[in-house]
Amino acid sequence: MSEVIWDKTVSDVNDGILIGVNKPNLSFYFALTISVTCLLIGAVAWGYQIAFGMGIAGLNSPVYWGVYITNFVFWVGIGHAGTLISAILFLFRAKWRNSINRSAEAMTVFAVITAGLFPLIHVGRIWFAPYWMAPIPNTNNLWVNFRSPLIWDVFAISTYLTVSLLFWYMGLVPDIASMRDRSHGFKKILFNFMSFGWVGSLRQWHHYEAGYAFLAALATPLVLSVHSIVSWDFAMSVQPGWHTTIFPPYFVAGAILSGCAMVYTIVLPLRHMFQMEGFIRKEHLESLIKLTLLTSTIVFYAYSIEFFVAWYSGNEYEWAVFQKRAFGPYAFYFWVMVFCNCLFPLAFWSRRVRQSYVLCFIICVLINVGMWFERYNIIISSLVEDFLPGSWGHYEPALVEMLITVGSFGWFFTWLLIFCRFFPIVSMSELKLIMPKPLNPTKKPHGEV
Repeated sequence: MSEVIWDKTVSDVNDGILIGVNKPNLSFYFALTISVTCLLIGAVAWGYQIAFGMGIAGLNSPVYWGVYITNFVFWVGIGHAGTLISAILFLFRAKWRNSINRSAEAMTVFAVITAGLFPLIHVGRIWFAPYWMAPIPNTNNLWVNFRSPLIWDVFAISTYLTVSLLFWYMGLVPDIASMRDRSHGFKKILFNFMSFGWVGSLRQWHHYEAGYAFLAALATPLVLSVHSIVSWDFAMSVQPGWHTTIFPPYFVAGAILSGCAMVYTIVLPLRHMFQMEGFIRKEHLESLIKLTLLTSTIVFYAYSIEFFVAWYSGNEYEWAVFQKRAFGPYAFYFWVMVFCNCLFPLAFWSRRVRQSYVLCFIICVLINVGMWFERYNIIISSLVEDFLPGSWGHYEPALVEMLITVGSFGWFFTWLLIFCRFFPIVSMSELKLIMPKPLNPTKKPHGEV
């Protein structure tokens, strides 16, 4: 990194990053077209489901949680790496985060918003959702059931989204001020409003850094708490395959694994679309891959412990569920999960693989495929068979569920690409803070922050 930006002035950093925002490659518009198309497909499928009812979905007794809850857990997990990279690594002063933290923070916000859609989709009659999921006094004397996992998710997601939004936007303020100083007319007025009149004075920087550190410290326990609460949706039941104390750390590790893989999957194309090769460098991406390898190892350990505890406990119901996960009718999903999350990432031990953009991108995509199947495997294989053989069933996702899943990816990437089109995907202010101070500093352009 040093040979690329250390010989540049503050103004050069602004120029190099903002030119990509103003003039993205044609690949950006191609990706945006695909995302919007997927979004429209999902919107039409959801409208069709609202019109004809939940009966067209694959949900049925005994499986009342299917693809929609799988997607909910998946997208919540995706949002965790943004907080990890931005908050936890900030507190540990890991400088490699400075080039990718903005993309990770944006990913967190849009992933959590996407996750928040699925409780609404899952309840079917969305017009009743406020009565079921929010403690709103009403004339029908309805009140939410605070013992319901659905309500736990509402409070967890709303809290996580609020803190993530504040943390994300606070980091944007100095960069928006830099964009204001290079704009004219209405854009200058808009950016001035969005930057809250930031001028970059010593007093402002003092309060900014204190507030940013406070939000980082506040966001850090959310990485652990939010997905722990999501895991309690399952672990608090007595369902075989769910009733285990390993779920909170297991879910958190899996969330960070899927999030880190998604950050790489996002950052690599954005790096090309917005000409950021000089700021998002190979060593930054390699550090991200090392973090992915670490969390993959933890997840591999969690899978092994889960099977060991099921066998060692002597609980025949628990052990039967795990045997059927590996060798029963849903074995395909199980082995896709194991290969994608545990075996393929072992290639990251090779430095040659870590430095290959193509191989790392493919493996990171496969990790997210495996993490989706992990959530599907946990939910479905435990619900189809419980203590009573007479209530056993089978579940296959319906077409409308898969189209809505495709639409969720379109929704996520559409918002992410729109954000990247108008705001810098690399934090200019954080890059400037880690640049060494020149002996004879170049005078900045008049009024530039």
